[in-house]
Amino acid sequence: MALAKLLDVPGGLITVFTTALTTYFLSIAVYRVYFHPLSHIPGPLFAKITSLWLCRHTYRGTEASTLLALHRKYGPVLRIAPNEVDISDGAALNTIYVANGGFRKAQCYKNFDIDGHATVFSALDPNHRLPRAKAVLGMFALGAIRSGNESIVECVDRMTDRLERESERSKTEDKAVNVLNLTRSLALDAVSAYLFGKPYNGIMEEKLSASQFVDAFVAVGRFFYLPNWAFLLLEMLEARIDPEKDKVEKSMVTVDEFVADLVDNANAEDNTYQGRLKNAGFSDHENKAQCKDLMFAGTDSTGMNLATILWNMAKQPAIYAKLREELLSTPPSTDPMTLPYLRAVINEGLRLSMANPTRFPRIVPLGGFATPTPKSYHLPPGTIVGVTPFTLYLNDEVYPSPEVFKPERWEYATPKMNRDHIPFGLGARQCIARNLATVELFIALDKLVRKDVLRGARAIGDKIEILEWFNSKVKDEKIEIAWN
Repeated sequence: MALAKLLDVPGGLITVFTTALTTYFLSIAVYRVYFHPLSHIPGPLFAKITSLWLCRHTYRGTEASTLLALHRKYGPVLRIAPNEVDISDGAALNTIYVANGGFRKAQCYKNFDIDGHATVFSALDPNHRLPRAKAVLGMFALGAIRSGNESIVECVDRMTDRLERESERSKTEDKAVNVLNLTRSLALDAVSAYLFGKPYNGIMEEKLSASQFVDAFVAVGRFFYLPNWAFLLLEMLEARIDPEKDKVEKSMVTVDEFVADLVDNANAEDNTYQGRLKNAGFSDHENKAQCKDLMFAGTDSTGMNLATILWNMAKQPAIYAKLREELLSTPPSTDPMTLPYLRAVINEGLRLSMANPTRFPRIVPLGGFATPTPKSYHLPPGTIVGVTPFTLYLNDEVYPSPEVFKPERWEYATPKMNRDHIPFGLGARQCIARNLATVELFIALDKLVRKDVLRGARAIGDKIEILEWFNSKVKDEKIEIAWN
């Protein structure tokens, strides 16, 4: 045998080794298909044998739409890997994520650690997360945000002025405006101004200097579900061959310098995010990591939400006109969060922006889990289980014509619509900044629509195409609007 000659070993030994290896892998495959504790769960044959197929779809950004198609074929409980199950029925949300604190986060969340620190988002151990969250929780209370929103309003005013200038330039130069760049800039400025006491001033930049920083974190989603060792290896290799690595490094340095200035000059008595963490006794190194985590999360999702809403209103002028009529029928001093159609527009934007489209994996605890589905299945302890927002939001039994941007559906929302609407997650581990993000959206849309910035606007493209990573990535990083 050629291989035996190459390795200078007896041919018979190679045959024995090959046979043993083949038998080993076949035995694993047979066990996983027929004897594994999850062998009774519906799903394609390849998913029962290996998770490599799923890793491929995750990397390519097609995971969520692939799982949606499989759910339509196999039902609401789907085996997607040898030890992993995805559920498309919102009835499972409460048990997995809410009751008794919810199931524990899966190990893959460690892949979102920053600079060696588990963040408020990525921490697996609730006891590790608790003192960090407790130190800053008061800043995220809805009452605190609404009473101290002056800095957010100032950021919105600057963004509105910028968009008005951009729209005029669009008219004269017949050039589209990338509103995603502007909404990301607003989101970063608002979160930094309110939480850190100092705006990043991204809205003053032609192109947001933190964009590559944000995109690099978004790209983590390609490998998010991998074991930690595999994630670290692939992330390191990817960073070395990335053709944009110089731009990414420059953006990272810019953000690091901004954060270093915040933390190095923080006072434990300051009522800022970094001041509260310092007062709680956390190191400057960890403080910087927690601040960067907030900058990423506060920029990416809210920027995506607002850009999606603006694009859809430009595409459907009747929705914009109806919203503008509601706003103009009330004094400018009206609390925008009390306006029903504005809330409906925001809810629909949160649903269709798919800022976090993929599954939120958790570990089934001792005692197992009986799925609350029409046909119940028992999942043993240690099974990784999750619900994918993408499949919830495109379920036509809950949201008729689910791919259509239709705010009116929220004026008569059913209990199942409200149950399955989880743009910020849910339970004890839902997004800590959900109230801040929501207030930003209300203030921004109230101002932009009252100023009539979308008059004569038209959406570019037929749809917003995304890569379905943990944090979705807009293809070509553009959501464009042009003005006539």
